[in-house]
Amino acid sequence: MLIRSEFEIQFSLPLTLPMVAMLRLHPSLDPLVRTPEELLIEHLAGDRTRKIEVEEYIDSFGNRCSRFVAPQGALRVSGRSLVESDEQQDVIHAEAEQHPVEQLPPETLQFLLSSRYCQVDQLSQLASEMFGHTTPGWARAVWIRDWVHNHVRFDYKTARPTKTALDVFTERVGVCRDYQHLAITLTRAMNIPARYVTGYLGDIRRPYSGAGDFSAWYQVFLDGRWWTMDARHNSPQYGRVLMATGRDATDVAITTSFGVADVTNFYVASYEVDPRGETVPLVGGGVRDKKWVLPTAL
Repeated sequence: MLIRSEFEIQFSLPLTLPMVAMLRLHPSLDPLVRTPEELLIEHLAGDRTRKIEVEEYIDSFGNRCSRFVAPQGALRVSGRSLVESDEQQDVIHAEAEQHPVEQLPPETLQFLLSSRYCQVDQLSQLASEMFGHTTPGWARAVWIRDWVHNHVRFDYKTARPTKTALDVFTERVGVCRDYQHLAITLTRAMNIPARYVTGYLGDIRRPYSGAGDFSAWYQVFLDGRWWTMDARHNSPQYGRVLMATGRDATDVAITTSFGVADVTNFYVASYEVDPRGETVPLVGGGVRDKKWVLPTAL
C-alpha cells in the first residue's frame, strides 16, 4: 500500500533562536520512499516568505535531525512524504523468546535502564510483583502491554510535558505517549529492552477518528529483533510510518527550541493513496478534512 503523510506546524517566536526538528522519516525507510521527501522551513512576514537553510545530521540513536536558526516572528515548518508499506498489520510472534541479560546485544542494554520519563528503578519491585508470574518472552511483553491498556484512560486534556511513567501509574490517565512510557518502564523492569517510537499512524483501513496528530508507540527486543507494541491502541494496525526511536519522548521530540517558540497552528495527516495518488476512501464513509489543532504532549 502507498501511504501519504504530511504536516504543517506554525510558530510565533519573540526572538531569533536555534531549533532542532525531528520531522523527517527514519533512514531505515529510505528504500520505501516513492517520491522525494519534502521538508520546508519558512519565515513568514506578511505576504512574503523566506526559506530557512537547514543542516541535516544523524543523532546517536540513528534518527535524522534538522538543525536551523529561526528568525523572530512567524515560522512555518511543513513536509510530506510517500512511502510504500506492506499490506499487513503489526506482526504477532507469540513464540518470540526473551534473551538473558548477559546475552543481549550491547546496543540494546541502554533500553533496560531508567530514563527521563521511565523510572525503572522506582517501578521495578512493583513490576516484579505484578508480572513475575508471567512466561518470559512474548507472553510477558503482551501481558504488560494489555495491563497498561486496560488500566489507563485516554484523555487529551490530561497531557502535560512533565508527566512520567510513575505519574501515569498513579493517575491512570494520559495520552499516547503516557501509555507507552508506562509500558516501556514495566517492560524494562522485567529485563526486556524497550524503546520509544514516534511516527505517523493514520486512519488507514479503519474508521475516521478525528483530526490527526503524530503518534507514539514502542518496540520490544525479543528473539534477536525489535517488535512493535502499542499500549494505547492495543490492536494490530496498518500503516505505521517510522520517524524516530529513543529511550523515551525526550530523545524524539518533533521540535526542540532553545528559547520560546509558541505553537500557533498544527496539522498532521497520514492516509492511504492509490497508484494514481488519489486518496483511498475511509472505512465507514467518514470525511477527512484539514483541521488545525493544538498538539498533545507527544
